[in-house]
Amino acid sequence: MLIDHVAEPQPLLQLTPLGNSSDKFFYYSFMKAAESFEISMASRVEIDEDSDTNKGSMWVLDQKLDQPMDEEAGRLRNMYREKKFSALLLMRLAFQSLGVVFGDLGTSPLYVFYNTFPHGISDPEDVVGALSLIIYSLTLIPLLKYVFVVCRANDSGQGGTFALYSLLCRHANVKTIPNQHRTDEELTTYSRSTFHEQSYAAKTKKWLEGHASRKNALLLLVLVGTCMVIGDGILTPAISVLSAAGGIKVSSPGMKNDYVILVAVVILVGLFSVQHYGTDKVGWLFAPIVLLWFLLIGGIGIFNIWKHDSSVLRAFSPVYIYRYFKRNGRDGWTSLGGIMLSITGTEALFADLAHFPVSAVQIAFTTVVFPCLLLAYSGQAAYLMKNHDNKTVLQAFYLSIPEKIYWPVFIVATLAAVVASQATISATFSIIKQALALGCFPRVKVVHTSKKFLGQIYIPDINWILMILCIAVTAGFKNQSQIGNAYGTAVVVVMLATTLLMTLIMILVWRCHWILVLIFTGLSLVVECTYFSAVLFKVDQGGWVPLVIAAAFLLIMYVWHYGTLKRYEFEMHSKVSMAWLLGLGPSLGLVRVPGIGLVYTELASGVPHIFSHFITNLPAIHSVVVFVCVKYLPVYTVPEEERFLVKRIGPKSFHMFRCVARYGYKDLHKKDDDFEKKLFDNLFMFVRLESMMEGCSDSDEYSIYGQQTERSMEGLINNNGNTIGSTADLTISSVDSIVPAKSPLHANNTMSSSSQLSMQNEIDELEFLNNCRDAGVVHILGNTVVRARRDSRFYKKIAVDYIYAFLRKVCREHSVIFNVPHESLLNVGQIFYV
Repeated sequence: MLIDHVAEPQPLLQLTPLGNSSDKFFYYSFMKAAESFEISMASRVEIDEDSDTNKGSMWVLDQKLDQPMDEEAGRLRNMYREKKFSALLLMRLAFQSLGVVFGDLGTSPLYVFYNTFPHGISDPEDVVGALSLIIYSLTLIPLLKYVFVVCRANDSGQGGTFALYSLLCRHANVKTIPNQHRTDEELTTYSRSTFHEQSYAAKTKKWLEGHASRKNALLLLVLVGTCMVIGDGILTPAISVLSAAGGIKVSSPGMKNDYVILVAVVILVGLFSVQHYGTDKVGWLFAPIVLLWFLLIGGIGIFNIWKHDSSVLRAFSPVYIYRYFKRNGRDGWTSLGGIMLSITGTEALFADLAHFPVSAVQIAFTTVVFPCLLLAYSGQAAYLMKNHDNKTVLQAFYLSIPEKIYWPVFIVATLAAVVASQATISATFSIIKQALALGCFPRVKVVHTSKKFLGQIYIPDINWILMILCIAVTAGFKNQSQIGNAYGTAVVVVMLATTLLMTLIMILVWRCHWILVLIFTGLSLVVECTYFSAVLFKVDQGGWVPLVIAAAFLLIMYVWHYGTLKRYEFEMHSKVSMAWLLGLGPSLGLVRVPGIGLVYTELASGVPHIFSHFITNLPAIHSVVVFVCVKYLPVYTVPEEERFLVKRIGPKSFHMFRCVARYGYKDLHKKDDDFEKKLFDNLFMFVRLESMMEGCSDSDEYSIYGQQTERSMEGLINNNGNTIGSTADLTISSVDSIVPAKSPLHANNTMSSSSQLSMQNEIDELEFLNNCRDAGVVHILGNTVVRARRDSRFYKKIAVDYIYAFLRKVCREHSVIFNVPHESLLNVGQIFYV
């Protein structure tokens, strides 16, 4: 029986590229000797064909992997694990991480004390209490939670909420769009751990997978965290640049606040306008600027402690936190919204983790960032102990700077604010790219700005939206206090989402003891819920801004994901039966015209409905049809040599193939001709491999992907039509064709005839494919329109008929993403109702 999908394909061939030239040569080698193969009887093989199950006995060829191949597989996997670095290189990476990871956290001293005491300081002892809160906030959240725990939960170096979600998707079936295949798990970057069925992790996994509502709740949690990160991308440039520009008023007290806002807006416009150049050319400046900034604020802090009041160091005792709350009551509680700003940038620390090992980040934070921040806050507190009037609190940072170095510090502060804003904007681009890859964001243009670093991208549409919203926030609020309230709300919600995701990571991925999970989750929630309760008091004082921004982006992302999921379910349920396709015969009941038709579909198995819709409405189809599926997996990248999965559909006379192109959420589908070229290279390679294996099976089902080749064999039939027993010997011919060997002479004759026939078939089919390719390639894309049913509820009609339809209209078309020439494009329209 000819089928489209076999349950358990067995890997047979190793395919290795030689050289880097445009004309690639490949050598094919079987895994060692003939004795490494054995024939076993499969008493039951289940074949999935359009939800029908065909059961029967057939011969299955099994292969024993020898040790050298295990070593090679291990070597490939180790390429994508964190490497061990020398001490010198680790210090260099720690230095470089300062400019990318810690810019946002480092500029917090510009505005923390003003937002903590917006109405002035009534009692100098309150400064000590606030400083104690800042010290323990920095210790518990950035240092202990993020640097030493959360950063270790990275997805092969990638951080952020979607990286955590991808880890969970690999360890539990929680992905809402079920487009994964078991072959995806064999990727070198697809790492996952297993656990005992009776373990706590297995029970948690079963609970998560038990109901669709839990999967949706997990996705909603990830989307909320993502939307708040986008809010950070708007609020961080606003408060950082405005706070830095506020230093102008210190030297010119009579200057109006409008001029400060104008300077901040000019800097913001310039910052967003140069985003398309990327940070590759100027990125080398970021680390020296941020290092100089940390050394300056640390040095100024030491100076202020020595000059003004060294008694502020008693704030290292947590007793002063208790006294602070006892003395101030509700006002002290609400002031936590300002204290919260001392740990802003912590989530960006995790999201910007991509290019640095965790150990480098830990070294940079513990040796430079953490000590300098403690000294900076302690120095400001010492200054405020002696100068605590309202005007002094407003510009506490700039007024505490020694007069001789004021302007150099002002320049460095402005540059540090720009670097911090750049890091947050880059993190926003990165997390939107991840959301787009996982089907949770409308298709937007993504530009790769660096040839060296995969993660440096630029999204024009998002960039201008961020700029407009950032300028609106800056010019609308006109003061740091309200922006600070908004900023604190966004940060604490992201931290809560990360805590809940980390709880699942510790259970499913790390398999920690439940006591450790309870301790981490309990401590994190106590601290973060305390801050969250404080920022709720300031929702009407600017805290509503990130909630509105997040709600708008959440609506867009969830509606887009809902429409994408329904479209996928429609294709799954309406895919064409293989029996119907095979019944049409080799000509498919149509005229086969010269050329190759690339039918794009979201299905990784089965024949899509648009194909049957196409052939029932047009009288002709191309001589060769290739079903192309481009899908994104919950991994950060798919190695180039493992990207394509190719197999044949139906008999050879049908000339129908399937090609699945797999990408990770950090990979870019570049706008060039490489995709089509690589697709055909892999298709031709598949035909060669198939022809080499022609003698060992009567099955037409093969798969190859990059360096791996998979094939399912239904049985081995001898020349007389008798089934070969399980004890038959195997011989490998000169062209790697496997045939049963009863005697050396018989084997040699069989191999010779099989070899000649296979080579001739290979030449004929390759020539046929080349001729069809020369005749022209047509890209057939489905244009599925989603509509709500007439009896649907009104909110569903608004979401589907208006919001989703609008997003589909304004987002990029698939033809643009795949760089399909307009003259080679053919759209097949269809409508379905949800």
